[in-house]
Amino acid sequence: MSPVGVGVIGAGVISDTYLENLTGFPDLRVLFVADLVPERAAEQAAKHGVPGSGTVNELLDHPEIELVVNLTIPAAHVEVGLAALDAGKHVWAEKPLAMDRESARKLLDRAKERGLRVASAPDTVLGAGLQTARRAIDEGRIGEPRSALALFQTPGPESWHPAPEFLFQAGGGPLLDMGPYYLTELVQLLGPVRRVTGAGERVRETRVIGSGPRAGTEFPVTVPTTVSALVEFERGGFAQLQLSFDSAVKRTGFVEVTGGLGTAVLPDPNRFDGVTALHLHAEEEPVELEPDGHGSSRGTGALELARAIRAGVPERASGELAYHVLDALLAIDESLAHGHSVDVESTVEVPPALPAGWDPRESTLD
Repeated sequence: MSPVGVGVIGAGVISDTYLENLTGFPDLRVLFVADLVPERAAEQAAKHGVPGSGTVNELLDHPEIELVVNLTIPAAHVEVGLAALDAGKHVWAEKPLAMDRESARKLLDRAKERGLRVASAPDTVLGAGLQTARRAIDEGRIGEPRSALALFQTPGPESWHPAPEFLFQAGGGPLLDMGPYYLTELVQLLGPVRRVTGAGERVRETRVIGSGPRAGTEFPVTVPTTVSALVEFERGGFAQLQLSFDSAVKRTGFVEVTGGLGTAVLPDPNRFDGVTALHLHAEEEPVELEPDGHGSSRGTGALELARAIRAGVPERASGELAYHVLDALLAIDESLAHGHSVDVESTVEVPPALPAGWDPRESTLD
């Protein structure tokens, strides 16, 4: 029951947060950072005290690495994931799991063949903020949840991201970049998706990088940059979802869920903390629930996966959950392209909430 050896592939912007957290979890040992640019991997490894760095092949050949954390761009998620599985490693993948159903299914099926596991971001649903909200709703504080409203509206990430092109191409856009956060949370609370109806537009044909060494560079946009959807759930109820990279009015992190006893205004699905406000018909003032639990962020899901592997129990941010969310998001994309509702073929068993007191900083595998 020793700590799980971890290798990180991808030394880009998001790797800082991951490495800061992963290296602080006693149940993990981060042994190697790999990148297409080995110098970038070496810089991140040195910054976070990781003993090894180099190429992807060198990481996959490392005998003590059991779990690969895949932080590559969406277009490379499946290729890198398959290589890790073929090398006998479990996989934690950044979202989206894949860019299409076929390759996502291939990844999950390969894991099953190899007796390995694939889990996927977003792991924000494992944060103290959303877990507190989940427990309150599971306890019936607002009654049975029957409807929801979710909003993410910004001018787009090109103003701050130094290399934002992939966010405006296939596998990106607000639907696949931000949609996983919002829809994963809605599935946690209202259950699997049954049918979707979508509409969307590509408002501008090009964008301009606003920061970093390539500031001023123009690049093409190939996907819808504002998407709206009506999401219907298997067990009843529905949600309205609005995702935009075009709005001059910023509204981010807004999710509210309504049941027979009231409405819960939830924390930002792209964060791990935040207050839940219960607006109850029987109360004159909102009931505010401070986040009850750990204070960790990205990488929490990889840790929960590692502990689940050691314990021989299912992980919560599973590949099957990520596949169902991807299936629903792709169905929204198909709906807006063809102008009619689309049934979602997959389903998933919603995992239980984390137990109260779950602590990523606790050493459980010594």
